[in-house]
Amino acid sequence: MGDIESVRMDDEERDEFLTSGGTGVISFPSGTDESPYSVPVSYGYDAAEAHFYFRLALGPGSEKTEVVDRPVTFVTYDHTDDGWKSVVVTGELDEVAEADIDSEVTRGMQRVAIPIVDLFERDSREVTFDFYHLHPEEMTSRKEAHTET
Repeated sequence: MGDIESVRMDDEERDEFLTSGGTGVISFPSGTDESPYSVPVSYGYDAAEAHFYFRLALGPGSEKTEVVDRPVTFVTYDHTDDGWKSVVVTGELDEVAEADIDSEVTRGMQRVAIPIVDLFERDSREVTFDFYHLHPEEMTSRKEAHTET
């Protein structure tokens, strides 16, 4: 029986893992003596530009409104037939506004599908969503690798 270790995915394998979109956890710093504000989110990934897109609910009373302008860490992972895979991304979110309609960001959004995941205590038609774009400052990807012993 072999041992399990992690190895880096190449860009093609990473993009294949991310392109279908999915879910992950986005974390915002809170303060030096506080835990980060972390929330599960769905995402879309544009492999052509290596950008991420999020649909975030930022209605009245949402804690995200207080932290959305801070640097973020986003983590997505899955267990596949080949073992586990994960991607960790850091950077800052940019809101996708109407003014961006002809921009590279909007073209990127047209290339992705962001899964709809209902995590709300009320009907999702009553929740206001804003779209955000993340151009990674740093992105690491790992996968499970078995070694022979």
